[in-house]
Amino acid sequence: MTAMTVQTASDIAAPAAPRGFLRQLMARPATMAGAGLILLMTLAAFLGPLVDPTDPDRIDVLKRFLPPLSPGHLLGTDELGRDVLARLLGGGRISLAIGFSAMLLSVVIGTAIGMVAGWRGGVIGAVLMRFVDAMMAFPTVFLVLALALLISPGLASTTILIAATSWMSVARLVEGQYRSLRTADYVAAARTAGASDLRIMVVELLPNAAGAIIVAATLNVARAILLESYVSYLGYGIQAPMASWGNMLNNAQVYLTSAPWLAILPGLAITLTVTSFNFMGNGLRDTLDPHR
Repeated sequence: MTAMTVQTASDIAAPAAPRGFLRQLMARPATMAGAGLILLMTLAAFLGPLVDPTDPDRIDVLKRFLPPLSPGHLLGTDELGRDVLARLLGGGRISLAIGFSAMLLSVVIGTAIGMVAGWRGGVIGAVLMRFVDAMMAFPTVFLVLALALLISPGLASTTILIAATSWMSVARLVEGQYRSLRTADYVAAARTAGASDLRIMVVELLPNAAGAIIVAATLNVARAILLESYVSYLGYGIQAPMASWGNMLNNAQVYLTSAPWLAILPGLAITLTVTSFNFMGNGLRDTLDPHR
């Protein structure tokens, strides 16, 4: 009778959380909403021109400052008569491309440095991590602007610039993961089997640190999009006539009272995208964290 009572209590206390990674993510409404919005905005940015082939750089001075919902211009026109929807989609392609490209580059750099520092430790690890600390000590925006003065603005240079100032958090995260994993039993077994340091770092340890890296990568996309907006807004990033959400904000600042939609729409796009990536990163972190 007692055993039956204990079993029933255990059944009642059993967690009802869904099993499996995908089911756990689906149980987080904010994460799924963020992922859905990211997918929607990405599809709209890259497939939108197939539906609406309007040239985002086409100037029509006779249709300047048309408000949203005007005939033929769903989101209105800007100070040169260019279609705001077409420029918003074009700017989305640029901002998202920079975000994903800078994320990949920063993850590669940060992971490589973090792997070496965490695995080797000692003097090499200390020197590498003090360099990471020194880079993190500089305010990111000022560091980006200082480096922007040294290179000509453009798509590739902006991507490299953002990646060069975003890899430090990944390096610190990977270094901590490798430092805690290098004493694991399976690492000792791999050493006994004659595996090289490079094989252990890449084949044995990297998959176990992949969860933390994925979370950092997701959050770095949001960071990169935000940095691109900062740099372009200040005039050091993507240059006209190419559109990005940042330089659209820069161009719209003098029309805040007369044509507020020119600033509201790209600002809203940046806010929704960055918030969505943050929600998705937080959900991935909670799902992949073994302590939760």
